[in-house]
Amino acid sequence: MTDKNKNTVTKKKRGGIFLRLSKYVLAQWPLFVPAVILTLLSNQLSLLGPLYSGAAIDAISSPDGVAFDTVFENVIKMIICYVGSAVLGYVLAVIMIHLSQRIIFKMRKQVFEKLNTLPVGYFDTHATGDIISHLSYDIDTINSTLSHDLIQVMTSIYTVVGSLIFMWQISKPMTLVVLITVPVSVIFTRYRSKKLRPLFRARSKKYGELNGYAEEMLSGSRSIAVYGRQKIISSRFNKHNDEAMNAFYNAEYQASMLFPAINLINNISLTLVAIFGGILYMYSQNGIILAGSVMFITLGGVAQFVQYSRKFAGPINEFSNILHEFQSAFSAAERVFRILDEKPEAADKENAIELKNVEGRVELDDITFGYVEGKTILKNVFVKADKGQTVAIVGPTGAGKTTVINLLMRFYDPSSGKIIMDGIPAMDIKRTDLRKAYTMVLQDTWLFYGTIYDNIVYGKENASEEEVYRAAKAARIDSYIESLPDGYNTVLSDDGVNISKGQKQLITIARAFLSDAPMLILDEATSNVDSRTEIKIQDAMNELMKNRTCFIIAHRLSTIQNADTILVVKDGAIIEQGNHDALIRKGGFYSSLYNSQFS
Repeated sequence: MTDKNKNTVTKKKRGGIFLRLSKYVLAQWPLFVPAVILTLLSNQLSLLGPLYSGAAIDAISSPDGVAFDTVFENVIKMIICYVGSAVLGYVLAVIMIHLSQRIIFKMRKQVFEKLNTLPVGYFDTHATGDIISHLSYDIDTINSTLSHDLIQVMTSIYTVVGSLIFMWQISKPMTLVVLITVPVSVIFTRYRSKKLRPLFRARSKKYGELNGYAEEMLSGSRSIAVYGRQKIISSRFNKHNDEAMNAFYNAEYQASMLFPAINLINNISLTLVAIFGGILYMYSQNGIILAGSVMFITLGGVAQFVQYSRKFAGPINEFSNILHEFQSAFSAAERVFRILDEKPEAADKENAIELKNVEGRVELDDITFGYVEGKTILKNVFVKADKGQTVAIVGPTGAGKTTVINLLMRFYDPSSGKIIMDGIPAMDIKRTDLRKAYTMVLQDTWLFYGTIYDNIVYGKENASEEEVYRAAKAARIDSYIESLPDGYNTVLSDDGVNISKGQKQLITIARAFLSDAPMLILDEATSNVDSRTEIKIQDAMNELMKNRTCFIIAHRLSTIQNADTILVVKDGAIIEQGNHDALIRKGGFYSSLYNSQFS
């Protein structure tokens, strides 16, 4: 692809981003239309100011003497115009703030809702901090442009056109002098904008990487402290911070060169206007240029023209000054729209079946799967679980145990083979119904900011207080909760960091107890519970598992001895299958695992 083609693609992309942002603005037309009207009125009043000021100067410099009435009349009109323009400008700014906030609210809502529709695989391949950066930094950057810079652009366009019209009416030759420098400004601005665009894109990328690293390290602060890695982590953060700072500096430094250069061009233009205007005025005063000629000009006309030329040049200065902000906003919008354009989780089939009265019969029929094309995790897996049976999955780390759970929940779909539930292929079942048929207790506990009661009842929102208390008692967490000053109304901080990992795990187990789902998935559900507590809750777990089809991933083999079927997974294949006693008698891989834990 040639550089020319690359530039064409970039222009199309930039045009598409502008069009999409415009749709957000136009959707708020009840605010946008008044904003446009106020822009026109405010700038029109501002443009009338120099007209009255020139008239006042001509009244002062009249050969017949100073016409005070005319001077005062024009001065008052000029003051009214400038004050009125300022008041309308203030109202316009308030409206634009409301407009931008509505747009940003809608955009954040769309991004968050989009994230909720994306497949689990998206979050497996994108850093959490980078995703948060889209919701915060990128959208805030767009907000800054919409609330402030958009006003400047609207104002600049009207001011440039209006000033040009007034200048042309005052003196056509002097207008041509001003217009000589315009192409220079435009060409230079276009040249610099091409240089700035990739720099601001790089700046957004580096900020995303910095946020992602910071979020990752802060979430693992305890492990960092335990292993004494603070200095290493800090040095790596400094490296990311340095890269982000350099990206910011490069973008801002290159952008900062734009304003002085454009200002120099405009000052040269103003100097030429003043010199040429002075020459024309002197010739007009000496009668060399007669009134009515295009070359004739009064002192007030020169003053008017100088003011309009400054108004004409000012917006160009402003535009070049905020151009780098638009570049940053476009880069941020590109990242936000990239999320909105992500393919959501595959839709259910057109005639997908609603799952009702689930019995809990599950079968994996010749399943092969890999997260990355060409790298297989599971190979030709066959599993069958009848209603109410417990299937345990054991094996070394990375063998594919959790992958089986991901496929059961349809977080991913198999590359080949099929999963069958109650005799129906999982692909033919509505995904929401299929997932509601399961309740899960994972090794990585998740609690949200709120009371303990709210966190437990999350598993069944319409549960009664008695059901919640019964679930907590079954999970052996009731005594601890009741010992707290606020009991079940105790507020958990972010992710429950104010309680122990074992207590967090027990609360999530109580949440699972409360669910009516006919199938249960336990992924190292007792991993954060001490041996004594584990023994206490094992009976409650067995009670919970009655009449439910259960899938258990466990490293502690003591928790799965009563499983109906134990699947031993190694290198993506089931190498052994049977109950605990049969596998022990076989003396294979499971037996060696068991003996290594209880030797």
